[in-house]
Amino acid sequence: MTRRAGIRSVLSFPSVFRVYQRAVGARNLKRSIIDRHLRPRSGDRLLDIGCGPGDLVDDLPDVGIEYVGLDVSGQYIEYARARFGERGSFLVADVLDADADALGTFDLVHAHGLLHHLDDAVASRACALAAKVLVPSGRFVTADPCFHPDQSRLARFTVSRDRGQAVRTPDRYCALAEQSFARVDVLVDQSPLRIPHTTAVLVCAEPELQARHLAGT
Repeated sequence: MTRRAGIRSVLSFPSVFRVYQRAVGARNLKRSIIDRHLRPRSGDRLLDIGCGPGDLVDDLPDVGIEYVGLDVSGQYIEYARARFGERGSFLVADVLDADADALGTFDLVHAHGLLHHLDDAVASRACALAAKVLVPSGRFVTADPCFHPDQSRLARFTVSRDRGQAVRTPDRYCALAEQSFARVDVLVDQSPLRIPHTTAVLVCAEPELQARHLAGT
């Protein structure tokens, strides 16, 4: 569920997407999420679902993290391998087809700007995949644009023009994650970028056994 007409179509090119992300300040948001919510430690395994061109690798602390990136776009994955192939593994995979058993277990799962591109059924499977691969003490952290009653008109307009066609309220994102996690904390950031914007960050813990079973079906 992604708009691809007009100027949005050029964002499918990794180099253009990276320039846009840096221009709006998305890298600062990702760094904040790493420092405040992911908090990776030495020896952690981190799965990045919807990794795009793999830019998260550049901002991870150099403490011996094993990084695995998944993305449905072969073009993004090829670009990520060329830039970061020595620092992580990159796989072309859809969340509906990803083999959780083959991926193994992870301490952290990250999905930045993914859920708002997915309808409810697929977004639920993405959360279930995260729950299945996480160790019991692990965390799943997401960040997506959202609609919120306190956001400015400009922020609401910016969010409404996003490529993703499944932008939700924080409560709706939370409801999807709660199908797979017993604990979901929601944080709303009204000014995460250099443009008017509103982001919902979910920090999900205590993966449910039922979700682990669902992702394996």
